[in-house]
Amino acid sequence: MRILYFDCLSGISGDMTVGALHDLGVAESVFHDAIAALGLADEIHAHFRRESRQNISGVKFDIHAHSHHADSHHADHTQGGHGHHTHGRNHREIRQLIAKSSLPPSVKNRALAIFKRIAEAEGKIHHVPSDDVGFHEVGAADSIADIVATCAGIEALGIEACEASALVEGTGWISCAHGQFPLPAPATLEILAGIPLRQVPEPYEFITPTGAAILAEFATRFGPMSEMCIVRTGYGIGTRDTSPRPNVLRAVLGDKCSPEDSENDTISQIDSNLDDATPELAGAAMEKLFAAGALDVFFTPAHMKKNRPGFVLTVLCKEEQTREMANIILTTTTAFGVRIHRTTRIKLRREIRETETPYGPVAIKLGFLGDDLVQATPEFESCRALADSLGVSVRDVYLAAWIASPPKPA
Repeated sequence: MRILYFDCLSGISGDMTVGALHDLGVAESVFHDAIAALGLADEIHAHFRRESRQNISGVKFDIHAHSHHADSHHADHTQGGHGHHTHGRNHREIRQLIAKSSLPPSVKNRALAIFKRIAEAEGKIHHVPSDDVGFHEVGAADSIADIVATCAGIEALGIEACEASALVEGTGWISCAHGQFPLPAPATLEILAGIPLRQVPEPYEFITPTGAAILAEFATRFGPMSEMCIVRTGYGIGTRDTSPRPNVLRAVLGDKCSPEDSENDTISQIDSNLDDATPELAGAAMEKLFAAGALDVFFTPAHMKKNRPGFVLTVLCKEEQTREMANIILTTTTAFGVRIHRTTRIKLRREIRETETPYGPVAIKLGFLGDDLVQATPEFESCRALADSLGVSVRDVYLAAWIASPPKPA
């Protein structure tokens, strides 16, 4: 699994993100092509250059407006990124611009989702319908380019999971199109709802609304970097000096490590003690959990308080499905609460292959530890389907498939 970790040691903005992605190895052409796909080539030109902040070298990403758009200045660029654009666009216009572009659907959808987050936050603060939100800070062509280039860069890296450090924001005030606002900026606070954030006594805006929306859209976990095998590190350079912090965004590209030649991943285990759920309710909940994508669901008999026999419902699921699975338990069983644990699985690499039997082909599940085959088991449903079609015993088909399975090492 390919992981992208944003180390927001000095916050995050749109231009810092693009710079860090380029420093990670995304070709300039990926970003230029994304901006060209929007039809903004007559308004802006993207430019990359190498700079340093406090002796850390990285990539500075800039957007230059063409002369007839010279009053559109790249204002979202890190800290104090709330300058005023005279060539703003509202949310509806931005949606139309992205929707009619030739960007790949996955990039379009991510960019639209990021703008939706910003529009809804600004709309709530200013009591304006989100469609009509005028993007003074992120509505000009340069900042649209930041968001679309970020989405294209993450897509180009083939990222399967995105994480970020815990976030810090400065203290004080910023000036923007609507006047003086306290830090964190109101829109930034709205966008980061549910995400860990603390203030530090430093007089800088570290997180712009665009940076906040990028993290809210892509990152599924916040905190110290989880274990990974690091592939590359990149640095995106911010505009201002934020001493003592070097004004850079660090991006780490890595792969999930596989100890002992096996595959491993982190999943959620959700438990709930039930002493008043009928078997019918329990069975219906199990069906719904499996239908929603649970990795496993099972019941363990338990003797509970008040001398009641009951059971523990346990669900194993992917981390990003935790909230959905918990909601299903709380709404389809008699549970008043659930316990959630993060747990690591070490598992064999699995392959399904067909093997020939006297009855016909049957699917065999193979398990590999590194390159070594250590498990080979007939798939029961495949055996049953073949047995039903021939009118023979499923036991006989299963035994024939077992005999025909590849031999395991002694």
